[in-house]
Amino acid sequence: MGSPPIPVPVPAAWQRPYLNVFKHFRVEEWKRSAREGDVAALTDARLKGTVYRIRGSVPTSSYLQLPRTGTQSLGLVGRYLYLLFRPMPRKHFVVHLDVATEENQVVRISFSNLFKEFKSTATWLQFPFVCGAAKGPVYARTAGTARRDLVGAAPADVRWTCLVLDLHSILSLYLNRRYSHLKSVKLCSNLLVKNLCTSDLVFDPGVTFSEARRADLACRGVAPMPREMAFPVPKGEKWHDLYDYIRFPSEGSKLPYDSIQKSCPGPAAGGQVSEDPIQQLPQPVTLTKAVRDRLSLIHQITSPKAMPRRCPVITKSIPEVYLTSPGPPRAVPATDRELEKNQRPHSAGDAGQSPSVSDGGIHVYAHQRSERTIRAIRTSSEERLLPDPILKLRMIIGFGGCSTKWALWTQNNAAVVYPCHAVIVTLRIQTGEQRFFVGHTDKVSALAFNGNSTLLASAQAGALSLVRLWDFPAGSCLSVFKTHVRSLSSLSFSYSGAVLCGVGKDGHGKTMVMVWNTAQVTRGGEVAVLAKAHTDVDIQALKIAFFDDTRMVSCGRDNIRLWRVRSGALRSCPVNLGEYHSLEFTDLAFEEGHAAEREPEDRTLFVCSKSGHVLEVDYKNVCMRSVRRLLPAQPRGCQRQDKAGSGAGPGIAINSISVSSTFCATGSEDGYLRLWPLDFSAVVLEAEHEAPVSSVCISPDSHKVLCTTTAGNLGYLDIQSRDYNTLMRSHEDSVLAFSVEGIWKQMATVSQDNTIRVWDLVSMQQLYDFTAAEEMPCAVAFHPTQQVLACGFDSGMVRTFSLAASDLLVEHKQHRTVITGLIFSPDGNFMFSSCLQGTLALYSCMAQKSHVLRVLGNVVARDAGSGSDALVVSGDSRLLAFVGPSKYVVTVMEACSLDELLRVDISILDLNSTALDSAARVCFAPVPRGELLVSTSSNKILVLDAKTGRLVREVSPVHKRSCSSLALSKDGRYLLTAGDKVIKVWDYRMRFDNNFQVYIGHSEPVRQVAFTPDQRHVISVGDAIFLWDFLALPAERSPPAGARSSESALLPGAEESSEKVKDASETPRQTVPLPLLSSPPCLDVSSVHQAGCQSIFSESDKEEEAGLPGSSRMVANGDKDASVVVVEAVRNEELVVVRPKVRQESSRSPGESANEPRKQTKSPKSQCSVRPDSYRHFTPRFKASVLPQSFLSPPAGSEVLKLKAVIGYNGNGRGNMVWNPDTGFFAYTCGCVIVVEDLHSGSQNHWLGHAEEISTLAVSHDAQVLASASGKRNGDSHCQICIWNVQDGVCTASLFHHETQVQAMAFSQDDRFLVTLGDYSDQTIALWNTYTYELMSSTCISEPVHDVAFSPLSHRELACVGKGAMMFWLLEQQGADVNLKVHQAPAPDVLGPVELTSLCYGADALLYSGTNSGQICVWDTETNCCFMTWDADEGEIGVLVCRRNRLVSGSNTKRIRLWAVAAVQELRLKGPDARSSSVLLEHEITLDGTIVSAAFDDSLEMGIVGTTAGTLWYINWTESTSIRLISGHKNKVTEVCFSPDETHCVTCGEDGSVRIWSLGSMELVVQFQVLNQSCQCLAWKPRPIIAWGAESQHVVAGYSDGTIRVFSISRTEMELKMHPHTVALTAIAYSTDGEMILSGGKDGLVAVSSPRTGMTIRVLADHKGSPITVLQCTRKQYHDFGVEGGELWLATSSDRRVSVWASDWLKDKCELLDWLSFPAPAGPEGLGSLPPSLAAFCPWEPGTLVYVGFGMQKEALFYSLRKKQVVEKISLPYFATSLSLSPAARFMAVGFGERLLRLLRCPASDAQDYAGHDDAVHLCRFAPSGRRLLTASHSAVLVWELPGG
Repeated sequence: MGSPPIPVPVPAAWQRPYLNVFKHFRVEEWKRSAREGDVAALTDARLKGTVYRIRGSVPTSSYLQLPRTGTQSLGLVGRYLYLLFRPMPRKHFVVHLDVATEENQVVRISFSNLFKEFKSTATWLQFPFVCGAAKGPVYARTAGTARRDLVGAAPADVRWTCLVLDLHSILSLYLNRRYSHLKSVKLCSNLLVKNLCTSDLVFDPGVTFSEARRADLACRGVAPMPREMAFPVPKGEKWHDLYDYIRFPSEGSKLPYDSIQKSCPGPAAGGQVSEDPIQQLPQPVTLTKAVRDRLSLIHQITSPKAMPRRCPVITKSIPEVYLTSPGPPRAVPATDRELEKNQRPHSAGDAGQSPSVSDGGIHVYAHQRSERTIRAIRTSSEERLLPDPILKLRMIIGFGGCSTKWALWTQNNAAVVYPCHAVIVTLRIQTGEQRFFVGHTDKVSALAFNGNSTLLASAQAGALSLVRLWDFPAGSCLSVFKTHVRSLSSLSFSYSGAVLCGVGKDGHGKTMVMVWNTAQVTRGGEVAVLAKAHTDVDIQALKIAFFDDTRMVSCGRDNIRLWRVRSGALRSCPVNLGEYHSLEFTDLAFEEGHAAEREPEDRTLFVCSKSGHVLEVDYKNVCMRSVRRLLPAQPRGCQRQDKAGSGAGPGIAINSISVSSTFCATGSEDGYLRLWPLDFSAVVLEAEHEAPVSSVCISPDSHKVLCTTTAGNLGYLDIQSRDYNTLMRSHEDSVLAFSVEGIWKQMATVSQDNTIRVWDLVSMQQLYDFTAAEEMPCAVAFHPTQQVLACGFDSGMVRTFSLAASDLLVEHKQHRTVITGLIFSPDGNFMFSSCLQGTLALYSCMAQKSHVLRVLGNVVARDAGSGSDALVVSGDSRLLAFVGPSKYVVTVMEACSLDELLRVDISILDLNSTALDSAARVCFAPVPRGELLVSTSSNKILVLDAKTGRLVREVSPVHKRSCSSLALSKDGRYLLTAGDKVIKVWDYRMRFDNNFQVYIGHSEPVRQVAFTPDQRHVISVGDAIFLWDFLALPAERSPPAGARSSESALLPGAEESSEKVKDASETPRQTVPLPLLSSPPCLDVSSVHQAGCQSIFSESDKEEEAGLPGSSRMVANGDKDASVVVVEAVRNEELVVVRPKVRQESSRSPGESANEPRKQTKSPKSQCSVRPDSYRHFTPRFKASVLPQSFLSPPAGSEVLKLKAVIGYNGNGRGNMVWNPDTGFFAYTCGCVIVVEDLHSGSQNHWLGHAEEISTLAVSHDAQVLASASGKRNGDSHCQICIWNVQDGVCTASLFHHETQVQAMAFSQDDRFLVTLGDYSDQTIALWNTYTYELMSSTCISEPVHDVAFSPLSHRELACVGKGAMMFWLLEQQGADVNLKVHQAPAPDVLGPVELTSLCYGADALLYSGTNSGQICVWDTETNCCFMTWDADEGEIGVLVCRRNRLVSGSNTKRIRLWAVAAVQELRLKGPDARSSSVLLEHEITLDGTIVSAAFDDSLEMGIVGTTAGTLWYINWTESTSIRLISGHKNKVTEVCFSPDETHCVTCGEDGSVRIWSLGSMELVVQFQVLNQSCQCLAWKPRPIIAWGAESQHVVAGYSDGTIRVFSISRTEMELKMHPHTVALTAIAYSTDGEMILSGGKDGLVAVSSPRTGMTIRVLADHKGSPITVLQCTRKQYHDFGVEGGELWLATSSDRRVSVWASDWLKDKCELLDWLSFPAPAGPEGLGSLPPSLAAFCPWEPGTLVYVGFGMQKEALFYSLRKKQVVEKISLPYFATSLSLSPAARFMAVGFGERLLRLLRCPASDAQDYAGHDDAVHLCRFAPSGRRLLTASHSAVLVWELPGG
């Protein structure tokens, strides 16, 4: 059976203007309502209709209840509940109402004439009800009697009563709660009831419709009672003489609201709607004429909705806003207007007030957190607080990382190039200026230059080495390619740069030499492998001969070899070394210079060795010329020896050699750089280093020698001056921490190399170096005023040093373990230290020698780890904060005494989290803020009040992993965080679209980041020391107030208001936004408005154009060889296809069509196809798959498979969902499929016409035509637009015009035209005639455009948005000719350089546009100018929808916001005279991803919104609800599976989720999410032999971290977690009885685990080394195949091997039955990666398995386990990527990488192919019954049915 449906509240639009409850819920049927006791329906003579009588002696024994059960909800959201009833004479009655609050709390409201007094609890309100009598003596008597005396049984002449309960006010007044909806009603004896009604309107039963129109009661929110709810009134009578009207809470009663009774005849016809008792901020309400006309009623005043709350807010003032109903403008005295202007920049609510409310204004108060008044910003200085980039890398202190042997000269001798971990640095030797090449993600292991230093090659260390090729002068990366080598240790470029060779190790540790062709890289070409070879010899150095690109030389242990590339093969020959064959050769160099009479290869090769030998090799003849051994220096110099054995003692161990035309340089293990003549007769020059020399390199001019040492030092020897210059010193290991002081501008660092180093911050040169031999320094701190340095060590010692005297001052031994925190107070009076054992010490530093004041034990967290931010002190030196005593707690102490002031438990701050959150780092904000920042294990930053511990706000997620360091700028504007290997700079107040910028460069985790004391630089340490320029403008350097735009000076108090906006930006603004009241130049469209704005067209643009037969118009694309687009003449019933064709030379006469205008602009298309900074722009997902070359489509009517459902929505699309609320048409895309879904039944239709991912959709206004667009297919030069008939789902036309992707489409208001917009690479806008689908016009645009829309007022006007401008287009039609005129209006300067990313037309002449920085601009389409902007979001606004006076915005902050924009129209018309210039944020909802599509109804109350997370949400603003309509996986689906009973299916994906779907409704039933892991495989527990029960519903899933989790479906919880693997799982299966779990890993191991015990009972290593692809179990006869066991199972690995096993797990038996290895060709050709090896047991042939995989042929093999041979082969068109065999019929489903699903009937091999996938079909699974099939393609899951199968 299917899953229970999710209860969905009735959308508010269905309940308007009112809801007849008894009619809607069909009370007379008693199916959705319940009755108990004496409840009967009878006809009432007075009311002339059916009423219900409820009577009984006890109220609880007889009742009528709605809904039927307490677990259900009515979901009625109307503010007012109307109860039409009559208490029975002389009887008592009780009514119970259960209402829900916005906090999801249920409150019972009861009223009865049994209650004597009012009673109240937090969840129950009891009101006495006073029954009224008919007018006359009794009425007069009771009216003057005390109310308490009247509570009791109803009088004999009690009348029919209309009771109106204002539920909103009741909850607000009595419980301070906000009303959400009515949950249930219970009417208890004794009473008669006619009906119940809910509405947001105030109905007056005594007013007729005609009277309401005449009195214009619409403005007052009062409406006549609907006829079906009204009591009958005979002619000549008055309603109030016959019936009672009671409104509660009463308006005008001066008695306390502690009873319900009749207070006045009815609502005052001219009165106002009652005010909300809660004091709230204003919410203007506009009652539009359109709504009044449609309903013949007044538009209701809806209850204001609160935004999500963190804590209760108490409002201290009640500002009011008065808004009039539409009518003629009212004159305001000048004095009043002046008053308004002068008060405008002041407090909230005083702007725009009218002096009186005589115009019938309406007061509506909204909760402070529910509405936000937004101010329009006018001055540009306040817009872009974050320059981009805000950091610029200035210098890196460091060298090496992977190797210290790589340092190169540039050709001009002016700079050296070397690696520093993952960054390549160019250092100019004269100025010290550095330039950086950033892009590697791991340490750089080798460098190489070509001959003229124009090309630089760099290799990256790691499991799979990458090589980058750089354009060295430009600093840009030309190419990145994989080397398929584990670790490249050497690179060499040929002189020309056409060939690159490298040496590394393969996966088995064998030496590998690779040679690449790089000749085409500088022209934009690819790098190709020329040759590669494996060798057993060791290679330490390899160089390409500079005279021949195909020849190389290498040396290593015991060998010197010459290499050559010939005919694609790399071959080598050894040099005969004779007696020197056992030397360890380290480096080589060719002889420089060449005589003309010698051949180019007639060269001497110098090879050096660890033993001091230098061999001279004759390269041409491949033999040794001479051998010299270099010995250590004697008193008279070093002697050379011709024979190795003649010298006494060891030789010089030479690591590197470099040769020029006149001398040779060597670097050796003894630390010496030596210069020799070429005959090595004596040392000419030498320089001694502290560490072994790892490389030497002579400059091209032979004047300098570059030298590197293993200790990370880099320097050069100037031969002419004989000076040695150190260029760089660096730590030899990771830098752990640093400290900076501002007086002497010094920085101290500590490293794992056991050194403490002090650097000069200006020159970045090393000043001091302290070495601790036996201890490792781990914390360091500078004294703020003295030249004293404190250092903490891993032994627990804390030492202070005097830098002035270079002396040790004090040793403190208070700690016994690693020092985790060390800090001075900012005033320099105290020092604090902490250690890993939790001890905290306080020291006095008044004197230079510090002493201990207090030591506390177990106060700092032991398990929080070490770090630079373990202890922090506030800026005023008063507070000390740290994590402790546990990692879940942050403690604040008084710094001078260590007295505890505050403890904050971090783990309980996030109530929604299932895991305990722990603190990692702490940081104080500047003192005035009084805030403490805490980074947590869940990647958040919590901002706490440092005095109270209250959570102020939180930021998440900060980094992928925990934040390792925090730092705030002194002005509190910027926050630095470090985590992973990146640095982020944040706007501390989080006000912008992108609140942070990310900076890479470090190859190891960043240990600490901080500002320098002058705030001009940022320092980060980890693998090296990075110094960054901080480019933000400090607050004190901001432009002066006078340097503002002239427009701002036009407003009184403009300067003051701008400062207020700036200061108030931390909190929601309390002031009204001011519009842009400047008068920009007129920007009218030339053909309509005669203001003088020129069109971009000129007469010279009009050229002669040939008309081809059968075509209408030809449109060129703006390129020289542009194709001409023609419309093929076809019959109406045929498919219209529009394709580009090759332009033919016309043979027309010179005068023919001479005056026809061209429909194209001459502005050239931008050649720079750079993706704009806008998420709104569509980018197709990368796919390696291609379309099939052939397709076996099944004959019509004989299809075996029928596509039933598609699971998923493509969140990568843009505007790829449409919904028409009038017709109910709803469609969206998933991959290349258009899914048309019935929202009521959930049934789907699927329109298949595209082969590529669909980018966008557009539906005509009459909902009869749908347009869809996708990328170009194989062989097509243009992408495809399909036109669909909505009624029958037939594609009536295919249009081909745009070259890359279609970004957006729109139909004109009259549906005559369709406009299509190309993406940033295409940059064309095309206009189509929707009658013939003829291309009418095509225009090239110079900048990328993001969105387009037609004006709702005219089919001739449209607009589109792009980079910094709005483009207004006008269609000029002359006969059959259509021209597009355009006017480009720039965005306001106040916004700065922005992208306009979205747009929508508003009421009348308004046009709204969103920007990528979060503003909304309002344009006047009559003047084409922007007159107002406001900050609408912190992120890019990609979706805008406007209906009348409401606007919805959607952004990449995952939020949708609802705005009230009624004031905008008045602002456009009146400018400064407008009474209000505010737009109000009515509500916001946060969804699960960036907003990419949206569709709403005409009132903008409900709609559907799509996000990048692959979810479509139903949004109801009135109810504040968001319900998932459609959901799917965002990333790749890794496994699909049916439940054994086929009621459900389960999917899992790379996003870590396991999702259970109901196959009946295709709805998501439950989802299990594991964070930061990928779920790779799963299996559903098979049906047990015993009776099937809900408790047996289990799913097992395998994850990328090697864990297995078992989930219970019925209990929706994880039952078991096991960790049998150390690597990612790749396959998992249950045994046939469900008692064992078989799992396979990426390493080829198969584990057998018991879900009962959680133990792994067996591990099989037969497939070790190759990932397991398939595990499958099946039953067998116990002694079948000659082995014991009732189960047969197989394991398949990616090396084309299949093992078959027989097992009996209860007896611990597992025996290998068969082992299969399938052959394959040596090297796959044309395949990017090998297809998987897949196998499955054949259900219809016991003892047979089917195998597909990479092999000699593309085929499926049937292998018999009995015959031990292949018994059948079925040919396949391609290599399979997925396989499944039907358990019922002889069907085999095979998926291919060519996006094809093939169904084969065996053994006849009848094949049918099915489309619908836009990527490789990597999964297909039959259901146990064989009646359904699941397939998956990336994130889309398709459900197929086999009706005839």
